[in-house]
Amino acid sequence: MTALTLRQYLTQHAFDPDLVFLIEDIASAARSIASLVRSGAFDGNLGSADEINVQGETQKTLDIMANDVFEATCANSPRLAALVSEEVEDVTWLKEPEADDFLLYFDPLDGSSNLDVNLSVGSIFAVMQVRADGDDNVLHKGRNQICAGYAIYGPSTMLVLTKGDEVAGFTADPVTGEFRLTHPAMTVPPETSEYAINTSRARHWHAPVARYIADCVAGKDGPRGRSFNMRWTASMVADVHRILTRGGVFLYPADSNNEKAGGKLRLMYEANPMAMLIESAGGAASTGLGDIQDVTPQAPHQRVPVILGSRDEVAVIEKYHADHA
Repeated sequence: MTALTLRQYLTQHAFDPDLVFLIEDIASAARSIASLVRSGAFDGNLGSADEINVQGETQKTLDIMANDVFEATCANSPRLAALVSEEVEDVTWLKEPEADDFLLYFDPLDGSSNLDVNLSVGSIFAVMQVRADGDDNVLHKGRNQICAGYAIYGPSTMLVLTKGDEVAGFTADPVTGEFRLTHPAMTVPPETSEYAINTSRARHWHAPVARYIADCVAGKDGPRGRSFNMRWTASMVADVHRILTRGGVFLYPADSNNEKAGGKLRLMYEANPMAMLIESAGGAASTGLGDIQDVTPQAPHQRVPVILGSRDEVAVIEKYHADHA
């Protein structure tokens, strides 16, 4: 049997017809960005754009190009009221907001530091809704997401999404570009012996995280009583995709170096959508002190600590935080 197309899947799973239109626009943007990534070396688009974004980070040329693609492609949706992008300081309003209009939050090119070394990168997105006519508030908790997902640009281009009931993965046909369902009902196993963390920040870690990693490194002779493997790709999309396909836990915690900023990763278009995906697949997503999707946002580019993945392992890390407190 031929795998379902993206549209067939969305229709069969009772997605709002206008949301189907928006998701197909996001899929089109992903195809275009995948092409830009593949041809970046030929087109001279690798490397820095010599620009600083709102995060204080140096933008890659492809960061800017990917943002432009997202904006131009998704602006076609008649019910899309606003865009919140990692690369743009202010909210981009496309129309006067009406009740139930869509709000699109996105990181157009996650992990762009990997471009120069030809490792996987991706795009992250989330969709929420306007609450009332004229309401220009875009600061809603993650629990209000109606859809979230990511595209990953690796050996194949994939689109992974959820509306809260299940997580489905679609692979782009290399000839037609059409996304077809190849990874139905993706799940995160409750237990794992694999963790992902940037160990170059070890000198900044707070006590609960330092204790957790030390216990994992101790292996069978330590308090955990088993061996662990460490993985880190410097691309949240790639690390989360690995967790959705074989389990694991991902940590980018608050530490002494980033705690004044609130953490490293952005709540609205990185942490919230990934938390929705992981929880929909049976995993857990926490700041260390509570669920990510329950955080009340204060600003579009707010940062938070992120710990997500296999449910039992996230619970262990939360216990370490509770013990320390």
